[in-house]
Amino acid sequence: MTTPDIAARRVLGACAALMVGTLTLTACGGSANATDDKGGKDSPKTSTAKIMISAKDGSTSASINATGVKVSDGKLTDVKMTVSGTGQTVAGAISADGSTWKPKEQLDRGTKYQIAATAKDANGRTAAANSIFTTVTSANSFIGTYTPDDGSTVGVGMPVSFTFDKAITDKKAVQSHITVNSSSGQQVVGHWFGNQRLDFRPQEYWKAASKVTMKIDLDGVQGANGVYGVQKKTVTFTVGRAQVSTVDANTQTMTVVRDGQTIKSVPISAGSAEHTTYNGQMVIAEKFVQTRMNGSTVGFGGEYDIPDVPHAMRLTSSGTFIHGNYWYNKGNPPFGRSGTSHGCVGLADVQGAQGDTQAKWFFDNSLVGDVVIVKNSPDTTVAPDNGLNGWNMSWSAWTAGSAV
Repeated sequence: MTTPDIAARRVLGACAALMVGTLTLTACGGSANATDDKGGKDSPKTSTAKIMISAKDGSTSASINATGVKVSDGKLTDVKMTVSGTGQTVAGAISADGSTWKPKEQLDRGTKYQIAATAKDANGRTAAANSIFTTVTSANSFIGTYTPDDGSTVGVGMPVSFTFDKAITDKKAVQSHITVNSSSGQQVVGHWFGNQRLDFRPQEYWKAASKVTMKIDLDGVQGANGVYGVQKKTVTFTVGRAQVSTVDANTQTMTVVRDGQTIKSVPISAGSAEHTTYNGQMVIAEKFVQTRMNGSTVGFGGEYDIPDVPHAMRLTSSGTFIHGNYWYNKGNPPFGRSGTSHGCVGLADVQGAQGDTQAKWFFDNSLVGDVVIVKNSPDTTVAPDNGLNGWNMSWSAWTAGSAV
């Protein structure tokens, strides 16, 4: 037999259970908190701390950079982030003032995580929040590989060049979230070569000794339908002394000018009559003390395969280098006399990249980003996108290729 008093107590007990359940559900969302106080004057006070998890519960495209936890009207007391399924802990730290928590390292793409956070308000009352989410996948995100590297020192011709791993359809959105500024005050403009390459340069070569800062703010930027950026960082590099070397294919000589002064004239051997060297302004993109050069990789079949070409510096992506040559005819050296290469610019050298040679001198005195100009060759001018060679485009044509 149930008495009225017992029935009343059961009803009250059920109501209390319902209230607890409501508070628990409120605390489960990524930005939710357990601070709501909708009861009457006799209800127990809940925490005023409000926890916000940036990655919302159930989201499937969370940032790999910006995920974190914040609290207002309180201080975080504990945050645990783990990889769902494995339980692997993600290292992170609460800020000194207790207001934020961030992972120590960038998260992985396409990975499911969970966060459980607790905080206390000024009266010591606890609030909690949880979120289970998945970061943006590789299929739904894009990354730009860029040059030059952070902290590097480069020549005056070095552009900032991005190559994206997916085709970009919203070029304006992407370009507007990359800014490049120089301490010289030079205007810097971007130019798109197709849908996956974006270069930045000023109208003239960079001013020597200037500092260039590139800010990449692509995290969450939609570059194409359903494809978002994930990068967020600042890159700085220094422009070194101003060195421009001019190769004259008529005289087979190269004149090296640094900071307006000629410092050396070097005999060279450019392309033969059958395999001429491109004309135009070319930028040293890579340097190798020794490298293999195989003609079959650049359309010359089996005409040559040299495993240890010394002091090689890339001028085009299609295979033009300025490099040392040790296999020349010792009885009839071509340097300063005739063109004998397959389109490269050769300098006298020795096998093993040792010794006091013209090629070693030029290699040691060159930076990635230095300019090498070829003139008086019977060939055409190098294409602006064949290597880092956008200087072969007029400023009006360059700015016309900007999306902003």
